[in-house]
Amino acid sequence: MTVILFTSGAVLLLTCSAFFAYEFFAFRQATITQLSTLGEIIAANSTAALAFGDRDAADEILAALKAEKHIVAAGLYDKEGKLFSHYPTSMPIEGLPQKPEDGGYHFDHSHLIGFQSVFQGDRNLGTLYLKSDMGAMYERFQRYGTIVILVIALSFFLAYLLSKSLQKRISKPILALAETAKAISDLHDYSVRAIKFDEDELGLLTDAFNQMLIQIQEQNREIISFNQKLEQKVMERTHEMETANKELEAFSYSVSHDLRSPLRSIHGYMKILSEEYTDQFDDEARRLVSIILKNAKRMGQLIDDLLAFSRLGRKELLKQNVSMKDMINQVWEEHVQNAGERHIELVLKEVPDAYVDNVTIRQLWVNLVSNAIKYTRHKKDAVVEVGSEEGNDMLTYYIKDNGAGFDMRYYDKLFGVFQRLHSDKEFEGTGVGLAIVQRIVSKHGGTIWAEAKPNEGATFYFTVKKFAGPVF
Repeated sequence: MTVILFTSGAVLLLTCSAFFAYEFFAFRQATITQLSTLGEIIAANSTAALAFGDRDAADEILAALKAEKHIVAAGLYDKEGKLFSHYPTSMPIEGLPQKPEDGGYHFDHSHLIGFQSVFQGDRNLGTLYLKSDMGAMYERFQRYGTIVILVIALSFFLAYLLSKSLQKRISKPILALAETAKAISDLHDYSVRAIKFDEDELGLLTDAFNQMLIQIQEQNREIISFNQKLEQKVMERTHEMETANKELEAFSYSVSHDLRSPLRSIHGYMKILSEEYTDQFDDEARRLVSIILKNAKRMGQLIDDLLAFSRLGRKELLKQNVSMKDMINQVWEEHVQNAGERHIELVLKEVPDAYVDNVTIRQLWVNLVSNAIKYTRHKKDAVVEVGSEEGNDMLTYYIKDNGAGFDMRYYDKLFGVFQRLHSDKEFEGTGVGLAIVQRIVSKHGGTIWAEAKPNEGATFYFTVKKFAGPVF
């Protein structure tokens, strides 16, 4: 309705403006024509008065202008340009031009002024001066304005009545669509359908809307069916995983007990054999016994690392605020004692506390610190640096050494289980430590990466969430 009324009003305003503009210019031309005609009549009647110098006759001729109420002043000049007679006679002559201008008519502010030459044959006897106000035009425009106001008011009223009666054909179907859409949004019931009122464009829109609802309803059925199948599949997979975990736990128990027991027996008997019968062995026998003891010990360590890696996946994290600085110092003191006479410098920079699982993070630092000490074995002046970098909501810790390093071309193997970038002859190990570190960081929602160069050292970075409160 607002659009209809606004459109009607704009059209009426434009029409009336054009009408007023046309009337303004047309009436100005008509006024000039009317006044010039009157001037020609007065000038023709004034020839005798000017020719014989009869002022009374001239005054009488100009007095006839009182029949034209919009003539406010008139004057008759002789051929020398002197004022001969004027109208009204009560008007001071100072209100009239001192000398007549050239013939013609023009508008001066709110008046129309004209000068008409008075001829008798070819002889110029003088000039007639006429001055008319614009009252006629104002009166006409006032009438037009009243008519325009009435027309606009009636047009608006008629447009209002028509739009009010006709809008139901448009608003009713649209409101029905809106109510249907609201019901669907509130209840999520796609079985609702919009009512179709006619076969027009709104009817086509209603059909398209209902067709869309049918498609959505069918898609929902398919989604519900798929979700049910997916839930069933998830339940089956969960049951399979539970079964596999139980089998894995049974395997871990078997590894822990069944494999360890014969391994301990092998290691124990070989140690007895080495200690009590070493004098009866030649050098080759003693070397073979030593290899057996070394590999039995290495296998035991490998079993321990494998069990630790397996248990880590099932372990629940018990997070608390941990002083990382104290933990690093404790781990360092424990491991540097096993380094013998080596001189290893620890550069511990400022490291903030973190909200982490105390047990697993300690295991992380144990693996990283022991690696740093191990791989700096061949450095005379070994240096290990530990520090941190602070981000928006994550803390990044790093441990850097100047040891053996590694080739970044083999980086993709770095955190794999049983993957090693150095041989046993260079550095001992099982290849599980960094895989355990990666799993610990992953369970804390962080990431781990490394940078290194051969014989120039390595730097390991990992992230955890920021410290959540004071340590008690």
